Amino acid sequence: MNRRRFLLQSLSTSLALPGLPSLMAKSVGGNSAVQAAKGAGAGAQRFVAIGNLLGYQTKSLFPTTTGRNYEKTTLLEPLWENRSHMTVFKGLDHGVKGGHFAVHSFLSGVLNSEAQNRPDGNVSIDQYLADEVGFVTRFPSLTVGSEGGIHGGCQIAWTKSGVRVPPITGPAELFERLFISDSQERQARRVQENQVQASILDSVLEDANRLSRQVNKEDKDKLDEYLTSVRDVEKRLELRKRWASQPKPKAPFEKPANRNPVQDLPMLYELIALALQTDSTRIATLEIGGDFLPQDLGIDKSYHGLSHHSNDAEAIAHLITLEKYQIEHFGKFLTRLSKMQDGERSLLDSTAVLFGSGMSDANSHKNTDLPIILAGGGYKHGEFREVPREGINKVPLCNLFVDIAQRMGVETDSFGSSTGRFS
Repeated sequence: MNRRRFLLQSLSTSLALPGLPSLMAKSVGGNSAVQAAKGAGAGAQRFVAIGNLLGYQTKSLFPTTTGRNYEKTTLLEPLWENRSHMTVFKGLDHGVKGGHFAVHSFLSGVLNSEAQNRPDGNVSIDQYLADEVGFVTRFPSLTVGSEGGIHGGCQIAWTKSGVRVPPITGPAELFERLFISDSQERQARRVQENQVQASILDSVLEDANRLSRQVNKEDKDKLDEYLTSVRDVEKRLELRKRWASQPKPKAPFEKPANRNPVQDLPMLYELIALALQTDSTRIATLEIGGDFLPQDLGIDKSYHGLSHHSNDAEAIAHLITLEKYQIEHFGKFLTRLSKMQDGERSLLDSTAVLFGSGMSDANSHKNTDLPIILAGGGYKHGEFREVPREGINKVPLCNLFVDIAQRMGVETDSFGSSTGRFS
């Protein structure tokens, strides 16, 4: 059994796509601009999340006036032309603590250290959605970020088994994933690899099913959990086999070069927009990590060091420069989506875009009152909304995730630390 488990783990590692509940592609009509892509469908709901490892200066982000007539703040200025397409939230968080070591809960609501006995562990909302509805596209989800910076790289995406999803680390690799097809020789090798891996899975399932008739209830529960993992890998293998011979969309420009996280940010946004437009995926995340260097914006300081500013005015001014750059390109991403046609509406109308961080104030290591902006997705926007932060009326951020999931067609009443559906 140990040998089988090793083979299964090896196979699971070799497949980057998350586990899926179904592999039957749905036919979709319409005259979308993405009809040339396999599985494309006009108006399909999509989800993108952008996270920041070190938070934002919320005093320069949050307005003081709630409702539709909120004032322009320093950090909202780059988004002002998109204000009718977005909602700014104050008061949403997960109720967790841990400073830098809790930022990874941004899309899950659950600390990894507390996920062991939860049915879905600390699965992040992107991977949860990918498991439920990601099977109609080549990539159930795309996780983009870096492996550099503090705390071992980006940690925005997590599977149900508590495993961090390794990010695509630069525009060159993301471009290849989206637009560069394997050679015929590589495709032939993949067919052989798939056959071998399918044989291993068949053998594993046969052994596990035989064991299930011989063990007690406690061990049977453990074996059932193991079988679930095997079936998840089996579904990923079937998905890979289904797309292996399908050509990728035609590249719209030459392969970009990797430069640095600051200069690469606009291209990463562009490639994510193209991934959505070509229906290569309907779920994506982008995390801006600790290796987003101020030096590349002419600031001779470390990002992490600046975040612990101790209220020093110069350090805060440098941070705002850094954060405005990030928010400016988020705004350009929203504008880009708004100008991409998706059937009878824009791609932004079809895509719920969440922007924020699992930390509100790196200087004091706060994980409460997170900076959250939601754009697109067919929501009624244009407001600054402040929600209750304490007591029985407190609204967890995960309530918003429940709403996003339901709008994407997932039948669920709970997610992470939710207490209901956001309204």
